[in-house]
Amino acid sequence: MSEVPRYLILNRFGNEFGEYHRYLRPDEGRMAYLTLAAGTSVLDTANALDTVVVADLDLDTVLPAARALTGRLGPFSGVVGISEMDLLTAARLREALGVPGWSHEFVRRFRDKPYMKERVSGAGLRAPRFVELEPGTNPTLLAKEVVATLGLPVVVKPRAGVASAGVRRVDTVEALTAALTGLDLAAHECEEFVEGRVLHVDGVRVDGRFHFVSASAYVNTCFAFANGAPLGSVLLDHGPLRDRATDFAARCLDALDLADGPFHLELFHTPGDELVFLEVGLRPGGGPLPDLHRELFGIDLLAETFRLTVGLPPATPATAHTEPAGGGWLIFPEPRPLPSRVVARTSPRAVVDGIYAEVVPEVGEVFDGTGGYLHVGGTFRFRGPDEATVRCDVRRTIDCYRLTTTPAR
Repeated sequence: MSEVPRYLILNRFGNEFGEYHRYLRPDEGRMAYLTLAAGTSVLDTANALDTVVVADLDLDTVLPAARALTGRLGPFSGVVGISEMDLLTAARLREALGVPGWSHEFVRRFRDKPYMKERVSGAGLRAPRFVELEPGTNPTLLAKEVVATLGLPVVVKPRAGVASAGVRRVDTVEALTAALTGLDLAAHECEEFVEGRVLHVDGVRVDGRFHFVSASAYVNTCFAFANGAPLGSVLLDHGPLRDRATDFAARCLDALDLADGPFHLELFHTPGDELVFLEVGLRPGGGPLPDLHRELFGIDLLAETFRLTVGLPPATPATAHTEPAGGGWLIFPEPRPLPSRVVARTSPRAVVDGIYAEVVPEVGEVFDGTGGYLHVGGTFRFRGPDEATVRCDVRRTIDCYRLTTTPAR
């Protein structure tokens, strides 16, 4: 076999996120894929070492397949799972196959919300107080204990959830008791409610420093998007708040020992001007964020994620990244009620000058509730001279965009 490194890829993407062949030069390595059937169309199967279609990407499914590939191809130099849902599985595969890279314990810091908050608060940084839920506890007693510790309102969330799925805010002891009844307590936590707008800091670190970093503020929240509201984001102007946010993020990442890798870190900016850690992922932000960063900053966050995962140097030097004056993005959720079929839609580009790219669904397109942050009711990306202008354009787009649907049968 060739001495060129071999990389094992876990793939669930059927879009450009699955174009892993773009991230390597031919002399840097070759790839073998364990992929869901829906992801095969974007893979470079012609040049792959092998492509194995699997029913799911659970560890019990992919480990035997990975061992079989190792037996045929030889040992792998790295295992990649870019999706947040595959990070822990990729870590388990590395350990089982003796492949170097991020360990399960390391990846857990970015997937288990109580664990990440323990590490961040242990470094002296403000993070929400939380209560881990003991299985078998009476829900009524547990609700009283949680409220006595955290007060009201309380946020109930999965320990390893993504995209605010399963997150609930409860405002009374009775509502909390109902929320905890029948819940898999071992897989959830309760967290104090923190008032404030949500910022996010995105980028990659190399040798313990920012190779690239951006800072933005959400328009609405991921939680609101999961419940049917549009979600947007606007780059922060250079200035004191941006500097504080990126410095706070750096200290959080230091607490988690992230020296080399990607991150998407969210934090609260409270009415009292305090920054409070929310959570962090060991991957780029979702939705239009990678596209916006490639187009405005000249950095491919997916390429950098792939390369840093397997220990390769960044695809672009820090000096190659540009600094836009202002930018942002906006997505509309899948139209309710579900399933639904599009019968008409408008384009706001005629009245919102800052929109430079839009993706709106075709008439006849069907939404079934599985689209996440990608198959959505409309996607818009913005440029502008500053944060305030872009924020105004995002708000105008929310006001004027119309998507008409009918129940799909």
